[in-house]
Amino acid sequence: MKKQDLKAICDQMFSEYPDIVTVRQVQKMLGCSRIFVYNRINEGKLPAIRIGRAFKIPKMCVTQ
Repeated sequence: MKKQDLKAICDQMFSEYPDIVTVRQVQKMLGCSRIFVYNRINEGKLPAIRIGRAFKIPKMCVTQ
């Protein structure tokens, strides 16, 4: 399967999510735990911006 095909599938699967997602939304998108998402952010494997007490994650970073 080509990279373009995978991108199109991801775009279709996650079309209902906004361009900037929260930890809870990433959790639902990937079907994983909240701790897993926070660990990925802390390890630098999932880029995120901290605004106050919340993390905001670009959707394209989750789908790549």
